[in-house]
Amino acid sequence: MDSSASRLVYLVRYGTTPEVARCVVDAGSDLSRGDAVIVRTHRGEQLGTLLERERSSSTVEEIEFEILRRADEADLAQAKISRQRCEQAFGIWMQRIADWDLQIELLDIEETLDGQKTILYVLCERGPDSTKLALQAAAAGLGLIEVQPVSAEGLVVIAPSGGGCGTGGCGCEH
Repeated sequence: MDSSASRLVYLVRYGTTPEVARCVVDAGSDLSRGDAVIVRTHRGEQLGTLLERERSSSTVEEIEFEILRRADEADLAQAKISRQRCEQAFGIWMQRIADWDLQIELLDIEETLDGQKTILYVLCERGPDSTKLALQAAAAGLGLIEVQPVSAEGLVVIAPSGGGCGTGGCGCEH
């Protein structure tokens, strides 16, 4: 991403289990703290909340994502529909986890704004059960599923060197 003077860097909170990232946007954008924005993240397009403009200059490597636009009424309506779908699917996913005999607890479900990816937030460390959940979901043809382990300290970070399950559903990028 370009870090020239024509771009501004903002901190944006996004995701059901909130994360904060540095995001760039064209300098001409009229954004304020608290604005709902659409952010292109590693998961896809997600709804976020603008926190503040970063005062220090960030290097290209430090900028994580891009603010695509201020969220409009259609984006907010889509996010509400997506949230409702996730709430309805929660019990179904709990049953799948029980049927697959996995020792993990489902905390929450989220979809990307376009509905192309489902993120399952589970209470566990990254390990055999979270990988098995991703593999079982892929084998069942349940769409693009990402399993995001969460611990008492927050999201379990994916190691940059990765490894992977080969499905894209375990949180690794393919």
